[in-house]
Amino acid sequence: MIFTLSFLSCGKKSAEHMVFVEGGSFYMGTNDQEGDPDEKERRLVSVNDFYISQYEVTQAEWADIMNQKPSCFQGGSLPVECISWDDAKLFINKLNKKTGRHYRLPTQEEWEYAARGGKYSTEVRNPNNDQLFNVGWTHENSGKKTHRVGVLTPNALGLYDMIGNVHEWCDGLYDSVFYAKDHEMSKKYKYEDVRVFKGGSWASNPKHCRISNINYNSRETKNFTIGFRLAENATK
Repeated sequence: MIFTLSFLSCGKKSAEHMVFVEGGSFYMGTNDQEGDPDEKERRLVSVNDFYISQYEVTQAEWADIMNQKPSCFQGGSLPVECISWDDAKLFINKLNKKTGRHYRLPTQEEWEYAARGGKYSTEVRNPNNDQLFNVGWTHENSGKKTHRVGVLTPNALGLYDMIGNVHEWCDGLYDSVFYAKDHEMSKKYKYEDVRVFKGGSWASNPKHCRISNINYNSRETKNFTIGFRLAENATK
């Protein structure tokens, strides 16, 4: 179910096209041989009902709230990028004040559940087949740039660009066990300053565009491959 709650009056696709996701349980992670060690820690996860935006937050939406154009690839209908986790949180705080709502970043559990199709449990199983290029902009088909949100095929929930275009910041912390094993990261950043982003990007090798793949970096990181989308609690 999709609810249009656009805060923009221009009629363009908005990240506030919020999709209701019925909660449930799923095995987070993967058994695939190509998976990284932190993905192979499969575990049964339960999520409550929530909403998630149908599209990645665009540059037009960012400019409307922040009065800034931080992105490397300029275009109002392109996903915003070159924004840190802290920047995304600031945007959401300002958006909530403007709209009176309670938007937030999705948790990585919610993100993965939604990307898989929620209770429909559909995902791209083979990252080397044509199906991937129907749903996601990767290094192989992006032309080395981002693309207008919502162009390719959505998943079973009607969500666009969950794979490719830009990575998406998530709420919550990276797994402390694997963080401790990353000596370079742990020497450079405190554990509480590291955040997860998921989904692959326009620059990603297709084999890394796995729904279960986990990326992480400092909350202050700004990169032209990282953006975000919104989530919101579902009230009874």
